[in-house]
Amino acid sequence: MKKQWVEWIKAFAIAAVLAIVVRVFLFAPVVVEGPSMLPTLHNGDHLIVSKINYTVGSPERFDIVVFHATEKKDYIKRVIGLPGDKVAVKDDQLYINGEPVDEPFLNEEVSQLTASEKLTQDFTISQLPGGFEEVPEGYLLVLGDNRDNSTDSRTIGMVPKDELVGEAVFIYWPFDRIGFI
Repeated sequence: MKKQWVEWIKAFAIAAVLAIVVRVFLFAPVVVEGPSMLPTLHNGDHLIVSKINYTVGSPERFDIVVFHATEKKDYIKRVIGLPGDKVAVKDDQLYINGEPVDEPFLNEEVSQLTASEKLTQDFTISQLPGGFEEVPEGYLLVLGDNRDNSTDSRTIGMVPKDELVGEAVFIYWPFDRIGFI
């Protein structure tokens, strides 16, 4: 009987250590708060964030990332500008290094606008906090998909790469939204 208890304790200890390793080094659960990533992510969506993706690789344009915005608050946004990029938006068209770039995840929202409405207010990178001419090395320019209602690089400036928690990869709740992002 005593030997059986020891085996159970060992099994629980191993399971606890594995859970801690997975949570700390590989994946983290995150809950979306607010409308800033609509229509891609909804308020209350529960996500799995991969911490390892950026340990072995680097963020790519249009990745959805979670980062530490303050000591107590994490934000979730889409990567738009990478180091060295000159970013601007004019007449709802994204320009990277002077070239127009399609944002297919916004097509539905843009198609619903009237001729006088804009999804994204015009800006150039030099107008953002910090006054940079291009995205500095070690930083990212991020925007929410709900451009009219998002606290992103237009307000908070460039995001240091070392503040990234990871890449949002999977919605696991609610059940009707389960799937890869």
